Amino acid sequence: MSTPPLAASGMPSGMAPGPFSGPQAQQAAREVNTASLCRIGQETVQDIVYRTMEIFQLLRNMQPGKLPNGVTYHTGTYQDRLTKLQDHLRQLSILFRKLRLVYDKCNENCGGMDPIPVEQLIPYVEEDGSKNDDRASLPRFASEERREIAEVNKKLKQKNQQLKQIMDQLRNLIWDINTMLAMRN
Repeated sequence: MSTPPLAASGMPSGMAPGPFSGPQAQQAAREVNTASLCRIGQETVQDIVYRTMEIFQLLRNMQPGKLPNGVTYHTGTYQDRLTKLQDHLRQLSILFRKLRLVYDKCNENCGGMDPIPVEQLIPYVEEDGSKNDDRASLPRFASEERREIAEVNKKLKQKNQQLKQIMDQLRNLIWDINTMLAMRN
């Protein structure tokens, strides 16, 4: 069976060129839009996080020799985990290279755009931009607040003591009144 002869466009001579054929389709296939690159980058970051979590899990479980409960396991298990760890590290390196390529391609595609200031992307609670100052003054603010609370507690204890004395005096007065009324009868 022979194949049909190719026309100048690279298509078989019996087929009409469709909307996705020719040099435009090849160029469109080579160009990837920035949104899909960002999606690929997001998926790559998720893969990196997943692989990193698996690496930490392997490291936590990987101890040659005896386990804490005294049971000894085979070095084959240790070697298997070590091989998995090395594979994860290799894959992690590949993912970081992929992420770098995606990042570079996105920067290349967005090179002519003006960057949006971060202040416009992230809404601030305070308009004066003193977020860093608030973090630095937080311990000082907390200590001042603690001192004020201690003063209020001291005043409350004094007031409670005064109220207790007044209640004791009223109790004694009521006792005396009841005693006098009992003697009169």
